[in-house]
Amino acid sequence: MRGRLSVRVCGLLAGTALAASAALAAAAPAAHAAARISPATISTATISTASSAGPSGVGARSAAVENAATGKLLWSRGLNTERPMASITKVMTAFVVIRAGHLDRGITIPSAVTGYVRAHHASSAGLRPGDKLTARQLLYGLLLPSGADAAYALAQAYGPGLVAFVAKMNATARLLGMRRTHFSNFDGLPYPTSYSNYSTAANLLVLGRAAMRLAAFRAVVDQRGYRLAAGSGHHAYQWTNLNPLIGRYPGAIGIKPGYTRAAGQCLLFEATRNGHSVIGVTLHSPGSISPINPADAIRILNWAFANLS
Repeated sequence: MRGRLSVRVCGLLAGTALAASAALAAAAPAAHAAARISPATISTATISTASSAGPSGVGARSAAVENAATGKLLWSRGLNTERPMASITKVMTAFVVIRAGHLDRGITIPSAVTGYVRAHHASSAGLRPGDKLTARQLLYGLLLPSGADAAYALAQAYGPGLVAFVAKMNATARLLGMRRTHFSNFDGLPYPTSYSNYSTAANLLVLGRAAMRLAAFRAVVDQRGYRLAAGSGHHAYQWTNLNPLIGRYPGAIGIKPGYTRAAGQCLLFEATRNGHSVIGVTLHSPGSISPINPADAIRILNWAFANLS
């Protein structure tokens, strides 16, 4: 798919954050030996076992669902087609941060986040430059309201620096065996091009399973909202989970939606029922930026729970 995608580099944007965007565009994915992840524990070897029969009415161009415990693929469409995945990218951002640790470290919000969000018309956690929050608190701002400002602050701190952080994301993807994935940024925004940040349904199931194994990740993504009272060094914040399944679909426990015009509506999701857990993904479902329509995911989940063996 990459060879068929039109690549058009965006013009340089103004300010500190926009210089960082240009640097990310030029950065090649670099190996990062610090992360030690065994691909054997998150194998995609079961992808050939999926049945061609599946849920009806699913509009997503790519979609898949599997048994979360065993990794057995239950159904798929366009499993290995590379597509932009919008803010599902932030699952990898959180994964890299959590595995790095030190989640109670204080991070001062850079002044550049305001211009960054404005220039890219990005979703925001409303972070105030100069506020000091912990990495753990910023994970809520990253994963619930899908804050590009929280992604920026975490990437800057954990790279250290934006380019180094994106290199860590790509190195981690390779260690997980996500061979049809490339990250050009830390938040899933369509730069330097609409298609430079991409993955596949198969690869995103691998990432979803890996992330949901982390207690610190699960503790965030199953929350309907999060309130941070004003404290020494920061303002008060109130964040709502944009995942349309949380609190609405019985048993939903995560994980992350996203949208860009090129990616369409995207949703990586997991739910449990009667002791069974299934994890699924939809890429380029019909619909506009807001709200994320859960119809495809609900059809897939209902079918999966009815057909678990």
